[in-house]
Amino acid sequence: MHSAKDDQGKQPQPEQGSDKKSRPNADVGDVLRRTYDETLNESVPDDLLDLLKKLD
Repeated sequence: MHSAKDDQGKQPQPEQGSDKKSRPNADVGDVLRRTYDETLNESVPDDLLDLLKKLD
């Protein structure tokens, strides 16, 4: 016989080989974070800096 008390505190275990299939949003998030970080590290083109100076 199986009771609700038996399931308390137990986390469902993912099936073998289904780790990647259960994390599609995490994979997308990883790619977005990496792209954002790369964009932050890019330099600003000189002509854009010149244009910004003219606006001041």
